Amino acid sequence: MIGDVRSQLDAESDAIREAGTFKSERAIMSPQGPHVTIDGREGRVVNLCANDYLGLANHPSVVEAAHEALDRWGFGVASVRFICGTLALHQQLEGALTAFLGTEETILYPSCFDANGGLFETLLTDEDTVISDALNHASIIDGIRLCKAKRLRYANGDMHELELRLKEAEGSRRVLIATDGVFSMDGYIADLPAICDLAERYGAMVMVDDSHAVGVLGAHGRGSLEHHGVTERIDILTGTLGKALGGGGGGYTSGRREIVQLLRQRSRPYLFSNSITPVVAAGSLRSLELLTASTELVDRLRANTRSFRSAMAETGLEVLAGEGPIVPVMIGKEQRLAPITAAAFDEGLHVVGFSYPVVPLGTARIRTQVSAAHSEDDLRFAADVFARVAASD
Repeated sequence: MIGDVRSQLDAESDAIREAGTFKSERAIMSPQGPHVTIDGREGRVVNLCANDYLGLANHPSVVEAAHEALDRWGFGVASVRFICGTLALHQQLEGALTAFLGTEETILYPSCFDANGGLFETLLTDEDTVISDALNHASIIDGIRLCKAKRLRYANGDMHELELRLKEAEGSRRVLIATDGVFSMDGYIADLPAICDLAERYGAMVMVDDSHAVGVLGAHGRGSLEHHGVTERIDILTGTLGKALGGGGGGYTSGRREIVQLLRQRSRPYLFSNSITPVVAAGSLRSLELLTASTELVDRLRANTRSFRSAMAETGLEVLAGEGPIVPVMIGKEQRLAPITAAAFDEGLHVVGFSYPVVPLGTARIRTQVSAAHSEDDLRFAADVFARVAASD
C-alpha cells in the first residue's frame, strides 16, 4: 500500500546524508556518567555530551531512592492523574519543586516538551498575543503553534525589538513573553531583568523554560531566576527532570497558582498522558533533596566549567563565550561534523555534532556539556583531543 512513498522517503533520507546532517545513534552499554561504554568500541570513553550536569543520573542515593520506589509503588501507574494516576509521591514531588523554585504551585508532566506543548493553548486565545525569542526551544515553538494567539518573534536577546513587539501587541487581552532561561544550542543566558522590566511596563506576562538552568545557575542551583534575582517577577516557569535533576525524564510547569490550577483542568498533555512513573518521581525527589542540602555539586560544576573553558581557549578553536556548562565548539560546515566527531571517538572522547534543522545551516557545532562528575583529567583530555582532531581535519 505504501507504494512509491518508500522510494520518496529513501530519497529524502539520502539527501539528509549528502547534506551532512544525518543523525546516527550509538548504543551505550553502561550507566550514564562521565565515562561510558559504547557498543562496538573496547574500553570506556569520556562522555562530554550528556545533560547530566550534576552527575546524579547514576548517583548511589538517587538509584537507592528509585529502587525503594519500585518496591513500594510498583513499576507504573497505568492512568492519567485525574482518574487514578495521582500518587502521594507525585504530590510530594510537586510540593518539593514549588519550595525549591520559590514559586506558588507546580504541576508535573511526562516531559518538558509536553509542559510547553500544553501551556499556550490553555492560556491564550485569538484575543491574545505571544511574543517568542527567535532561539527558543522547539517545544516552545511547537506549543505556540497549537494556540490561536497572534504570534510575534524578536531576535535573540534583542530588547529593542522585544519592545517593538510589545507595542505591536497593545490592545490584546493577554500578552505573554516566552523565552528560554538558557538557550540550549548556544549556552546564552536570557536577560531576564530587562525582559521583566519591559513586561511590567507593558502589562505582559513572562514565561521561562529553565530546563538547562535548574541545577546549574544561581547560588543554590535554582536556575536563571535565582541567578538574576527575578523569581517573584516571573509568572510561568517550565522545566525538566531529565537533565540536572537525575536525568530520569518528566517535566513540570511551576508559577502562579491560578495558572497551574487552570492547567490541571484544561492542559491536554496533562489530561491525556500517564503520570510519570514512581521510579522517576522518587529519583527526582532525592536529587532535589541532595541539591537542597548542599551546593557542593553546583560549586564543582562551576569549577569544572571554568577549567574546561580555559583549556579550550588554548586550542585556538572557536568556542562560544559564556559562563555555563554548555560549551559549543563551532564547526561551521555540516560536512565537517561527522569526520571530527568520529576522530574524537576513536581517541576516546564521545561528543555529538548538531546541524540543521537543530541549528541554522552553516552554523554546525559540537555542543559539549560539562558535568560535576568530570575530573580535571577528563576535561584536559577532552581539550587535547579537540586540538588534535581539529588540526588534522
